[in-house]
This record gives sequence, structure tokens and C-alpha cells, in this order.
Amino acid sequence: MSTQNRPGAAEWVPAEADVDTLRRAAHDCHGCELWEPATQVVFSAGAVGGRLALVGEQPGDQEDRRGVPFVGPAGRLLQKAVAEAGIDVADTYVTNAVKHFRFTQAAPGNRRIHQTPELAHITACRPWLVAELQQVDPEVIVCLGATAAKALLPKDFRVTKHRGQAFSLATSRGPRTFLGTIHPSAVLRTPEPDRDAAYAGLVADLRVAAGVLAG
Repeated sequence: MSTQNRPGAAEWVPAEADVDTLRRAAHDCHGCELWEPATQVVFSAGAVGGRLALVGEQPGDQEDRRGVPFVGPAGRLLQKAVAEAGIDVADTYVTNAVKHFRFTQAAPGNRRIHQTPELAHITACRPWLVAELQQVDPEVIVCLGATAAKALLPKDFRVTKHRGQAFSLATSRGPRTFLGTIHPSAVLRTPEPDRDAAYAGLVADLRVAAGVLAG
């Protein structure tokens, strides 16, 4: 069944549930077709009630196998950047806009190649993201990359144009600060001569979030 013919995640999301309950319920979600080839759902990690939420794209190969977000190379780079920006890693909540790994694979046993989620996948999975952020209620939400931005930010937001700009958006808990930047995997894909500058740009954007948290 295609994504377009699936109902989305809403019917699997328990009302007013805490994050642990949401995490358990997500294992049964068939809101889009991505659950079928994926190893498992990858929900979230970090501080429930953290002041900062980091929202990425989707789990990668290592995350899909281990069931935890941001445990691969991009995750290690993100942890380093967050610490360098002056943010307490222990006060952050980490999740993804899409909870299952989307990939292509030529044959069983071959390397699984990342595929960017489509808008239909983002839309299908958005009820999980809205529900968990409502429970965590962070002061600042950082969208890492275009997929997360499509899930949470206005339609005219462009990472290349608006990255590092903090702005207020209404949520069910009242206005909260949002900010978009590049995904740490984009830093890793940057050719070596320019990679340090790409990393520095990510740190600079996260320092904007740190400044908001510092008041």
C-alpha cells in the first residue's frame, strides 16, 4: 500500500500520553509504508522536559539497527557541536521528523542507501512529533535540515536563506522559539576543504539557540 493510501499516524497516537507511552505506542504504527522494510521504529532520546529539542530528519542505518536516534557519525558530530555551542547536552531532547528509516537496497545483505523522506512521509508521521513536543514542551526547538523544517516551520522557510534566525511560533503550550539550521550529515558530506567552515556554521547557529536559552 502506498503512503498516499495509508491513514497517517494519528490513529496510533494515544491522546495526552507521556513520552514513554508514546514511544511504546509508536512500535505499532503503520501510518505509512516505511515500517515494513525498517528494522524498528526509532522514537527519541535525551531529556524529557529538556529546555532544547533537536529535531532531525529520520533515523539512519545505525539508528535503525540500534533503535536510538543520532548514534551514528552525524550524531557524534551533533553532540560535539552542541557542547561547543555552550548547550548542556543533558538538557536536550533529540528526535526525528520521521520515525522509520527510508532506504533503498539492491539486494538483501547489500548496503542500505539513505533516501530522503517525501512530504507524504513527513505528514504521516507529524502527529508523533506534535504529541511528543507537546509533552516535552521545550523552550527552543531546533530543526536540523529541510525535512524537519518542513514538519514544523512555515512553508516559506528555506534553510539556505533563514538558517540561524530565531523566531517565535504559536504552539499548543503558547509561543516557543524555533530555529533552523543544516543537518549534521550535511557537514559530513561537505568536501574536506570546506568541512571545517560547514561545521563552524552549524556551531554558530546552535549558539543562537544557546543565547535564547541564556536569556
